[in-house]
Amino acid sequence: MSSAATVEAQLGELTGSVLEIRMGERRCDAELLELLERRNEELRILVEIGKTLTSSLDRQEILNVIMEKVSLLLKPRTWSLLLVEEETGELAFEIAVSPAADRLKGIRLRAGEGIAGWVALHGEPLLIPDVRQDSRFARQVDKAVDFDTRSIVCVPVKSRNRILGVVELINSLEDGDFSEADLKILSTIADYAAIAIENAHYVQKVRELVITDDLTGLYNARHLHELLDYEVERAKRYGADLSLVFIDLDHFKNVNDTYGHLVGSRLLTEIGHLIHNHIRKVDMAARYGGDEFVIVLPNTSKEGAIAMVTKLRQKIREHDFLAGDGCRIRVTASFGIASFPEDAQNKHDIIRLADRAMYDVKETTRDAIKAY
Repeated sequence: MSSAATVEAQLGELTGSVLEIRMGERRCDAELLELLERRNEELRILVEIGKTLTSSLDRQEILNVIMEKVSLLLKPRTWSLLLVEEETGELAFEIAVSPAADRLKGIRLRAGEGIAGWVALHGEPLLIPDVRQDSRFARQVDKAVDFDTRSIVCVPVKSRNRILGVVELINSLEDGDFSEADLKILSTIADYAAIAIENAHYVQKVRELVITDDLTGLYNARHLHELLDYEVERAKRYGADLSLVFIDLDHFKNVNDTYGHLVGSRLLTEIGHLIHNHIRKVDMAARYGGDEFVIVLPNTSKEGAIAMVTKLRQKIREHDFLAGDGCRIRVTASFGIASFPEDAQNKHDIIRLADRAMYDVKETTRDAIKAY
């Protein structure tokens, strides 16, 4: 080959190499641009979540916003937020965006069960491209809800080393695999979810301290008046019945004098629990002061109130209240009932008349019921 041909060939190779380098640089630039756009989107979403955290104390609202952002950013086909139930330690679906969402709501996972249960138990995130290759995957859940899980990214929601729940994404919308970058950003978002849950928990605790009686766990008298204002107005608006029960324990002073105030306080606590467990969810019970209690019964006629109180009276009479030495303390109570609109037209009168009926019992037989 002539020197001219050789030079020409070398120039051709050099030109090809330069083109390859330039194309590589363009690909690199495109990848960097895509990565930059992704980071900017992540930052924007984290800022939006932060703003939501500072503008609302409603747990459900904040969690919905957080999970909405997860969906926009990571594009899972289905995702869930599962929270640990304090009483059982099981995971329950708090939020589920899935074709099987309705069926998922009834499912509970034990600690260690399935991918979510494993993450909740160990407090470590998991990225699983193919669940068929992982023995921890709970296939029975897919069968129960008729769903096909392929890939999962799951991170713990924790605060101060306490596991509150997990966030679980299933099957990328783009049918690709979740990445380590997805795992990292999801872990950051889960930290925001933990803050929301903890804040809501503390707000609820403060609210409970303000409106509840420390000893019995029932509402206090101040909050009872607020509730009764609302219930009377509601009964007027809808033409509904409303009944109020006033309760006073018989000879309670004798309990304190005989067994001491510690036993007396424990007895009041037990009475509070007994009342709470006997009423309906729509009913409201409060410790009115000392050994007096009040129960508000919405949508309940006087006859309905008498029937409920008759059972409660028997429950109190039959309950084993024990002193420190194991001796049984016999407890009875006097009950007064008044109803709206039959007896009273406002909050003050319904309280006054139920109280008067109760005192009529106290001054005669005790351990009885009187409807005004």
